[in-house]
Amino acid sequence: QVQLVESGGGLVQPGGSLRLSCAASGSIFSINAMGWFRQAPGKQRELVADITSGGSTNYQDSVKGRFTISRDNATNTVYLQMNSLKPEDTAVYYCNAEIKQLVLGPIYDYWGQGTQVTVSS
Repeated sequence: QVQLVESGGGLVQPGGSLRLSCAASGSIFSINAMGWFRQAPGKQRELVADITSGGSTNYQDSVKGRFTISRDNATNTVYLQMNSLKPEDTAVYYCNAEIKQLVLGPIYDYWGQGTQVTVSS
């Protein structure tokens, strides 16, 4: 069974940094796009950043220049380096991956369990 396990969340002061990690494991043939979403209290879940299997990246305007998404295909891991954190970045962060389990099988979306990021003084 495919699982995405997240780590790296926590409490930081404004201007601080965190690095989130998300590792996919289980029966996996290939992974297409991977990404990070977040959901703040009282708000809908929104895309933060994503990255294709070829390494092309896309960012929400509010995090451009501060966050960097990357992936290691050898370990099926996606990262989110977050710098210059602001209180408005406070949210539960979820990773997502498009995974094919069989060589000629379908592609399904999988989600991590979520990790809390709190930015406060």
